Amino acid sequence: MMKIIVYLCLLGLLYSCKPKLNSNEQMVQRLKEQMAFANTPENEYAPAAVLKHLDSVISAPRLGTDVVSLNIKKAITLLQLGKEQQAVNLMDSLLNKTFIADYLVKQAAIKTLALSYLRLGERTNCIHNHSAESCIFPIAGNGIHTDKTGSEKAIELYQKLLKTDPYDYESRWLLNIAYMTTGGYPGKVPQQLILNIGADTAQAQPFKEVAMGLGLAIKKISGGSIVDDFDNDGYDDIITSSASLAEPMHYFHNNKNGSFTDLGKPSGLSAFTGGLNMMQTDYNNDGFKDIFVVRGGWKGKFGKEPNSLLKNNGNGTFTDVTEESGLLSFHPTQTATWADFNNDGWLDVFIGNESAPGSENISELYINNKNGTFTEQAAAAGCAVSLFVKGVTSGDYDNDGLPDLYISTMNGTNKLFKNQTTKNGQVKFIDATAQAGLPDVGQATFATWFFDYDNDGNLDLLACGYGNDTPIASIVGEEALDHYRGNNGKVVLYHNKGKGKFENVSVQAGLTKIAFAMGANFGDIDNDGFPDFYLGTGNPQFSSLVPNKLYRNNKGHNFTDITAPARVGSLQKGHGVSFADLDNDGYQDIHVSLGGAFIGDAYQNALFINPASAQNQWIDIALVGAESNRAAVGAKLKVTFTTNGQQRSVYREVNSGGSFGSNPLEQHIGVGKAAQIDAIEVFWPVTGKTQSFKNVKPGSHIEITEGKVSYDTFNLKRFHFTEVKPHSMAGMDM
Repeated sequence: MMKIIVYLCLLGLLYSCKPKLNSNEQMVQRLKEQMAFANTPENEYAPAAVLKHLDSVISAPRLGTDVVSLNIKKAITLLQLGKEQQAVNLMDSLLNKTFIADYLVKQAAIKTLALSYLRLGERTNCIHNHSAESCIFPIAGNGIHTDKTGSEKAIELYQKLLKTDPYDYESRWLLNIAYMTTGGYPGKVPQQLILNIGADTAQAQPFKEVAMGLGLAIKKISGGSIVDDFDNDGYDDIITSSASLAEPMHYFHNNKNGSFTDLGKPSGLSAFTGGLNMMQTDYNNDGFKDIFVVRGGWKGKFGKEPNSLLKNNGNGTFTDVTEESGLLSFHPTQTATWADFNNDGWLDVFIGNESAPGSENISELYINNKNGTFTEQAAAAGCAVSLFVKGVTSGDYDNDGLPDLYISTMNGTNKLFKNQTTKNGQVKFIDATAQAGLPDVGQATFATWFFDYDNDGNLDLLACGYGNDTPIASIVGEEALDHYRGNNGKVVLYHNKGKGKFENVSVQAGLTKIAFAMGANFGDIDNDGFPDFYLGTGNPQFSSLVPNKLYRNNKGHNFTDITAPARVGSLQKGHGVSFADLDNDGYQDIHVSLGGAFIGDAYQNALFINPASAQNQWIDIALVGAESNRAAVGAKLKVTFTTNGQQRSVYREVNSGGSFGSNPLEQHIGVGKAAQIDAIEVFWPVTGKTQSFKNVKPGSHIEITEGKVSYDTFNLKRFHFTEVKPHSMAGMDM
């Protein structure tokens, strides 16, 4: 009998003989199985499978098959795979050897060839000869292409297109961008085709992009960004993810000497792939920040990828506890928010899933059982929405001590849920959208957050417009000529008037230009106490060469676009965004996860170092909950100080910022020219108690523990990160 059992085990036929996978291995196996399932031409995000299918159809066309259009689609697919030269060869041969009678089809073919040349120039220069100025809008200095062949060919073709159709705004925008890459903008652009772009009159000191010199410039597709301290040594680390199930997470540990080491492998994080977005949490109140990875966004039935809750073991490693915690589910998503919705001292999580016709994926609310597990209660709580959710955020907008919920969607119908949790802890939400004065936005929206942009003590609300299916480069070109009259892609800002009411102040706030933001977050780049924000324009179209944008807050009155003078406007797709003071000079820097939806649109991540030119003071406040959740998410800060002879206050609610990208939970607060901070008040969510500390010295890092009568001060070393010269990025592909 024993011989038979051994024989069956050797054949792998007896299940009980197979070694049991641990939780990390189980998650890795699930991700591999999902990647294999999604590798089909039905999945538009599987270009290799799509290309194989197109080749089979083109090689054996049926009667009436539009072979020209199929070849145009093939060229776009080749671009998605990063095979620009093959796309050029295909379209060049098609246009030279094929008579195309249909005018629109011929224009589409020429456009595809021009775009292929433009992208070929980008790969030759911006990727293989990457510099800190590569693809930074407006393109100048080392950003100008050394090998101008691709852009010059594109220029010829775009001029040809514009001769027959002068209202082709997309081609006109890309023509001007192509001239920039050759150093010919504006002088060499034909007068009748020039666009007045990149000549911003706003004043700002330029940031420096230093990711390459620090080993942070990994090349990957779209993904998430978290900056926070994961080993409790006081120094912020950087963790990145990728939407691709073939690309790993990275854990850049801060070495406390101006350098980083990728601990992805020893920490176990590199075993996990996928994750269009992620955020930190402390689900078990052990004082170590855990990671929640959300997957499958945009992919529909091929996006039923499991999310991951990765427990920080406190020893430099992470363990997948998704299944044992009760959080294992399979729905396409890219957004979640952690908050203590029932004020019991433990963090819960709301996950916004993507429902579409024929594919319902109800959003989920998991309530923490305080023992390492969660129970799903969305339906019972009244927030089981069936919408195409792209952003969620939580915050106490009505100051009643309970975190509320805002949901941003592709449906044009966003939702504000007011928290009315009962005294016995049963979480309840009511739809307060109409009551709060928040009508349908009339367009798809994406990244979103609560923040008090004018420091009046009430949380305001921002949602990033995403628009419709019109080519974004076309709208940008139209806007540059002041011809665009739509609202698609514009930022929507709602001012909180108090008493639970909002009003749309986007126009008054100067937010009148399009952005089409996917990734976005906020911080205070000049330490004046008013939050600024950065938008990552992550549209997947290959013609969407649109700069990411930085907006400066003007004392709570309005915002100014300072992208051009600040030199932070990468033309590459922007996704996860994090504000953090990584060089410890007292000013927040900006980390951006760059790269589009396809491997052919992968790009290097960026770290923009703040020039620290404002000479304003600051204070960093780390809160530690005792009765409230340990990470202090939802705790409120009021920092009062006197600057320029006037006393004023800054209000913050502890969170990681926007819905696509995560800032440190430690709060960085600018206090202007204040010589001292008059008072720091902390409002704790569970007990409702307030702690107050008087006459605090600015320019320091302090830690306040709930219930402790004094705070602790700690110092961090200052680093000097510098940009490096261009070099090949071939070894950085991930």
